[in-house]
Amino acid sequence: MIFSEQSLIALDQSYNLARLTKADISLLYVLDEEHSNLFSIFGKEKKAKKEKGKFKKGIKEKLDKLAKETTAKSGVKVNTKITVGKIYEEIVSVANELNAAFIIMGTNGQHGLKKRFIGSNALRVVKESNCPVITIAGKKHRSGCKVIVLPLDLTEETKEKTGKAIELANYFGSSIKIVSVINTKDEMIIEKLKSQMKQVEAFIKKRKVSVTAEFVENSNIVGGILKYTKKVKADLILIMTQSEMDWTDMFIGSSAFEPINLFLSPC
Repeated sequence: MIFSEQSLIALDQSYNLARLTKADISLLYVLDEEHSNLFSIFGKEKKAKKEKGKFKKGIKEKLDKLAKETTAKSGVKVNTKITVGKIYEEIVSVANELNAAFIIMGTNGQHGLKKRFIGSNALRVVKESNCPVITIAGKKHRSGCKVIVLPLDLTEETKEKTGKAIELANYFGSSIKIVSVINTKDEMIIEKLKSQMKQVEAFIKKRKVSVTAEFVENSNIVGGILKYTKKVKADLILIMTQSEMDWTDMFIGSSAFEPINLFLSPC
C-alpha cells in the first residue's frame, strides 16, 4: 500500500468485499530496498539508521491514521504493517503470512516510468501470488460489482474460474457475462468452444446466477475481450494466471479500458 491516488481508490473498492466476506483489511507499506539504501547519504551508520527510523515512524503515523479513518468510514477492522524489501516480494510474502483471501492493488494505465514501476510490481505479484489478485485501474468505479466478465477458452482451468465467478456473483449480486473470442476458422475449435459455453452457461444457471453468453470475432483475443467488456459495462474480468499469463501484462498495461481485473492462481 502506497499513498498514491490509485492505492486509495483500491482501498475504497476493498470495503464491500471485506464486508461481504467478513474479512479484515490489512494496509501494507513496503519501503523499497533501493529507497531504503538512500539513507546511507547521511554518512555514519548511526545517523543513517536514525533518519531511517524517523521516516518509518512518519509512515506508521500516516498509515495508522488512514486505518482509523477507513474503519470509521467502512465499519471494517483495519490492520497496518510496514516492511522493507523488494515491493512485489514483500507483498506476496505478507499475503502468505496472513493467509490473505485476496491481494488488492491499484495500478496505473499511464505511460513512461511510472507505468513501468507500478505495472511491473503488479505483474510480478500476479505471477507469484498464491491467492487471487485484484488490480484496479482508472479513477471511477461503481460501488460493488454488478457485471462480471468470464472469458472462456479451451484450457483445463475453466471449472475453477467459473466457480470463482459464481462465488463473487453471489457475494455482490452480480450478473455473469460469458465471452469467447473466436480468432480462428477451424470449425472443430469453434464447435468445442460452443459446446463448452453451453455447459458453463447451464452450470451457472443451475446456481441461480444471472448469466448471458456471447461469441465475438477478433484476431486479437485481449482486444476482443476489452471491447466486449466496454460494451457490457463490466466491473470485473476474471483471468487465470497460468493458462492466460500471456494476457496478464496486456490487461495490467491497457489504457483502452480500465475495469477491475481479478487474476486467479491455480490451486
